[in-house]
Amino acid sequence: MRQNISPDQYRQLFLNDTPLMDVRAPVEFAKGAFPAATNLPLLDDRQRELIGTRYKHAGQEAAIELGWELATDEVRQQRISAWREFTEQHPEGCLYCFRGGLRSRTTQQLMRQAGIDYPLVEGGYKALRNFLLGALDEGCERLPLVVIAGHTGSGKTELIQRATRAIDLEGIARHRGSSFGRTGRPQPAQIDFENRIAVDMIKLEQASGRVFVEDESRLIGRCALPPNLQQAMQAAPRVVVEEPVEARARRIVRDYVNEALPRFEDGECSPAEALGESLRDSLSRLQKRLGGLRHRQLDEQLQAANAELARNGSADAYIPVVMALLTEYYDGMYDYLMAKRESAVLFRGSLDEVGEWVQQQSGN
Repeated sequence: MRQNISPDQYRQLFLNDTPLMDVRAPVEFAKGAFPAATNLPLLDDRQRELIGTRYKHAGQEAAIELGWELATDEVRQQRISAWREFTEQHPEGCLYCFRGGLRSRTTQQLMRQAGIDYPLVEGGYKALRNFLLGALDEGCERLPLVVIAGHTGSGKTELIQRATRAIDLEGIARHRGSSFGRTGRPQPAQIDFENRIAVDMIKLEQASGRVFVEDESRLIGRCALPPNLQQAMQAAPRVVVEEPVEARARRIVRDYVNEALPRFEDGECSPAEALGESLRDSLSRLQKRLGGLRHRQLDEQLQAANAELARNGSADAYIPVVMALLTEYYDGMYDYLMAKRESAVLFRGSLDEVGEWVQQQSGN
């Protein structure tokens, strides 16, 4: 019989990406879980609500009694079938509930009755979450962070993705970090975002060397940087990418238009039309900061670029619009924020020069 997972084994769970069977209700899982977790609940949301109400009014024994009443033969077989499939696919995994208590033990009991031996995590989700919060604190203090800075469109994300040791915050958040930054994928819950960062930090601590992160504001879409990470990034030394405005605009058009088109293929209208409306919606979010007149002018240019894309597939007409947004809005905002930073600049140069420098620093 495999032993249950004790607190001193938590780190290895995350280092090994151990498959985790989360038996909490779906509503709990949606609020936050772990990168390697799969939700196979003991109770569905309605059952959890009913049992919680019974517990509140009549106590634990009455709640347990109701739980067994709700666990009909059909329900048990459905649960056990799903659990068996998971354990056969992931024999090295383990299960957890919120505190490692009644639901974990009940699940483990039902599985053992069905001939399945599977360990539970002592302390459950709550203890694992607290462990990761501690790991996040430690990582922010101990990891030698270096921030890759530079104006919008400089290629910072490309450098992060190429770096040997890096935390891809935008990749974890599934958002590019600007008003136009939606990727077509749903963003993770805030807790999921924090947990993934913490797991990445745990893995990065297994070796020495600088860890690169992209310069970000407090919010990446709806995901907020943990305050301790934001403070660590503000104090960390920087490497600055300096690229001409037209090169930055062309890179943005490549990323936000050419490479974005395929994700709009399943809509009711054409991909070009759907993408165009999405871009106009993103531009509308800047209306107050641009001013009504300038917003209308840029929106007209954007509509003309959308029409050009739909007509002949060319995205070149977007370049002047993007250049205007960079010079009139994004660059000034970024320069203002950078002027408030007091951290050292280790290196500055073009995208290629910074890329070479980053590669040289990997492992140092």
